[in-house]
Amino acid sequence: QVQLIESGGGLVQAGGSLSLSCAASGRTFSDYTMAWFRQAPGKEREFVAAINWTGTFTAYADSVKGRFTISRDNARNTLSLQMNSLKPEDTAVYYCAAKTSKSIVGYTTTKNYISWGQGTQVTVSS
Repeated sequence: QVQLIESGGGLVQAGGSLSLSCAASGRTFSDYTMAWFRQAPGKEREFVAAINWTGTFTAYADSVKGRFTISRDNARNTLSLQMNSLKPEDTAVYYCAAKTSKSIVGYTTTKNYISWGQGTQVTVSS
């Protein structure tokens, strides 16, 4: 399996921006559809954004559409999430995840992901 390590979280005021990165190692990064999920205290982990192995397909949760951008660099084994116009409700631990295969089928479902990072905290103050 691929190993994942997130970075880039922090504290930001509402309306600000943050960029998250996820470094992959182990297996071939381009073998996987990748995604970002987040989990707020007392809530279930929820889908944020996904990208297929070539980067030609991206998908977003309605709550972040138009504000967040997912991207990947297969040459550098890196997944990124650019977050703009942040809101207090974006506060959560953000996780990157590698799907079971290159297929995008079921990309919003946590059970379809086989590798997870340790998470990085994003806090948006009002």
